[in-house]
Amino acid sequence: MTKTCPLIAGVCVLFTVACLPAVGQTAKAPNPADFSPSLTGPVRDRPAPTGWPPQGPTPQTPDGKPDLSGAWAPNAIRENVDLRATLKQKGVEIPFQPWAEKLYLERKANFSADDPEGHCLPPGVPRMTTTPYPFRIVQTPKLIIIVYEGGAHVWRQIFMDGRPHPEDPNPSWLGDSIGHWEGDTLVVDTVGQNGKIWIDESGLPTTESLHVIEKFRRPDLGHLEIENTIDDPKAYSKPWSFTTHPYMLKGELMEYICQENNKDVEHLVGSGK
Repeated sequence: MTKTCPLIAGVCVLFTVACLPAVGQTAKAPNPADFSPSLTGPVRDRPAPTGWPPQGPTPQTPDGKPDLSGAWAPNAIRENVDLRATLKQKGVEIPFQPWAEKLYLERKANFSADDPEGHCLPPGVPRMTTTPYPFRIVQTPKLIIIVYEGGAHVWRQIFMDGRPHPEDPNPSWLGDSIGHWEGDTLVVDTVGQNGKIWIDESGLPTTESLHVIEKFRRPDLGHLEIENTIDDPKAYSKPWSFTTHPYMLKGELMEYICQENNKDVEHLVGSGK
């Protein structure tokens, strides 16, 4: 059965009440505190069912590396909605360049009307793993593939064969990713994104100089840890990081076509339209 998209405005996926004002009410910018995962979180990004994820040691591949393969629930709703507010709660400030902060505030004031993900475009890296749809990792020694259920239903290649980045990568939504192991940590280096992606729904901007380093760890059978470092000197005065903690999905990825039945586009009108 094909799963169509009833709503897709960044994190306004599958829960109109949390994101859209009732008739006659005044709209307000989304607040990550409003999204209690146990009550209003997206159907596919709620806390794990009772007794889940399974317990056990980290599985290993034949060559002794942690096996990251499997289907994973992002478990990162607050990071996807408003990463700046989430980090502020932890005492971390995002080091904006002045123009980038100005643009970010304009996007928030405009209720994220131009969020690419709300228009069925890929969220990019690292937002692909915070958008509230699961993803599957397929791990081989020379190539790792990540298939994403949501975020335009795309896939990603991480080359593990020692190749460098292209000297002049063709800018794209997901960029060029190469990886290597540092002990039990998979380090993924991504460049060549097109500067159009938002790091979260609130509108954290990027440029074509964006360089993302992801560190994947699997501490046990049922959990992942992904440390994301953002290095975009045109938008931010220094690199900054955040970490998410996906857990094993109970079930399988479903077919999701953002372009079908996307009823949220009519609501992406901003504050001045």
